[in-house]
Amino acid sequence: MMRHLAFLTLAIGLFLPFLASAPAHAQATRTWVSGVGDDANPCSRTAPCKTFAGAISKTAAAGEINCIDPGGFGAVTITKSITISCESGTAGVLVSGTNAIIVNAGANDFIYLKGLDFEGLGTGLSGIKFIAGGGLVVDSCVIRGFGSASGLGIEFVPTGNASLMVTNTVVIHNGAANGGGIKVAPVSPALAHAVLSRVTIDRNTNGVADLTGGNIQIYESTITNSTQVGIINAGSGNIRVGRSVIASNAGGSISGTVLSYGDNQVNDNTPDTAPTAVPGGYK
Repeated sequence: MMRHLAFLTLAIGLFLPFLASAPAHAQATRTWVSGVGDDANPCSRTAPCKTFAGAISKTAAAGEINCIDPGGFGAVTITKSITISCESGTAGVLVSGTNAIIVNAGANDFIYLKGLDFEGLGTGLSGIKFIAGGGLVVDSCVIRGFGSASGLGIEFVPTGNASLMVTNTVVIHNGAANGGGIKVAPVSPALAHAVLSRVTIDRNTNGVADLTGGNIQIYESTITNSTQVGIINAGSGNIRVGRSVIASNAGGSISGTVLSYGDNQVNDNTPDTAPTAVPGGYK
């Protein structure tokens, strides 16, 4: 009996260090950042991290990062399914001369960004650059100041099948020599599908550009005051526009084939080129 007890005590003693260290390596499904946090913390509600980059390594795939209070939470590269949702105040991602958020995830990974304020300080490259992943949702964000020569608010350039949804978002003051608001340029024309709903795209170099053949649906949005063209279709895909305003774009309303449901406002562009009627109209 004594020998059994001694063996049991020895076994427990051997495993205690592993049991004690296990929680330190576990990833949480929900983590937190704060303007007064510390990336050495576990990113819990009571011990939040300081940056998105610090929190994402401690967040499980398909988990969520939330903001406790306003702050500047820094650039981050996303390589897995994740939600970053911040509605408690200004959740700033401020960068200079680089990209703010890069998405380079797996084919079945989906990313949801909500309530973020992107600032490129006039020299930023792209507010959001999507390289790979299953899909991206951008909800209730402001993206501005990515004013490098080819600066972009959103650069959607997937290498595989992917979808983009942008809603309730403002994209303003992006691009310089070229670039602009939102660019869709998949590696293969059939790979990208984008929906822009209730999006304000204002004072960019170009408004929306489809350069290689993705399909874009624009609904209840405004594309205004571009220094060049409002909407560009330079690929083999379709851009369809409904219940939207295309106005005061200095280089013209559209370039290439843009399809309209016949319920848009197109005025004060130089020139006011009319979109083509969508075959079949309303259905």
